[in-house]
Amino acid sequence: MREALLGCGLLCSAAVLAAPVTVQVTDGTGKPLAEAVVYVLVKGQPQHTSSATAEIAQRERQFVPSVSVVQTGTAVSFPNFDTVRHHVYSFSPIRSFELKLYAGTPTRPVVFDKPGTAALGCNVHDRMTAWVHVVDTPLFARTDARGEATLEVPAGAHLLRGWHPAMGEAGLPAEAALQVGGGALRAALRLPVGG
Repeated sequence: MREALLGCGLLCSAAVLAAPVTVQVTDGTGKPLAEAVVYVLVKGQPQHTSSATAEIAQRERQFVPSVSVVQTGTAVSFPNFDTVRHHVYSFSPIRSFELKLYAGTPTRPVVFDKPGTAALGCNVHDRMTAWVHVVDTPLFARTDARGEATLEVPAGAHLLRGWHPAMGEAGLPAEAALQVGGGALRAALRLPVGG
C-alpha cells in the first residue's frame, strides 16, 4: 500500500509540474499559420519512439488530413474511402514507399521510424498531396485556424520547434527556447514562410 501511495505521489507531482503552453505560430509577416506543426523537445529526455497508430484517409480525392504529425515509430494506415482506386507514394528520404492501386485499406500500415518530413502523393491523381512530419517526442500538435496549438509541457527549460508545409520537405524546423514554470504560458514562433 505504501509503495502504491508513493507511486501515486510521484505521478501526481509530475502532473502538477506540467503546464499548458499555447503556441502562436505566424509567418514572416506576422499572419497566423494554420496547419503548422509544433512540438517540444524536453531537455534531458532521450528520443522517443511510439507504437501508436494513425490514419491518413483518402476522401473525395484528397488526403485527410493533409498535414499529419506523428511520433517516430508510428504505424500509419491509408484507407481509401473513394469509389476510385489510389496509388499512394512517398519518395522522401525519411520513408520511401508505394501502395499501388488499391481500394479499401491496405493490410500493412506504413511505419515512420525516422524523424523529418515526408511528402505524399497519388500516382493517379496529381493534385492529391499531403505531408507527414515525424518527431522524436510525444509533445506535439497542429495549429488551428488562428495559428494556435496548446500542449501540456513539464516544467523546465526545453526546445520549441515548428514546421509548416510551405517550408517543404527539406525545410528545417524553426526553433526557440522555451522556459516552463508551474502555470499556463503563451509562446510565439515565427516561421520563415510568406511575406
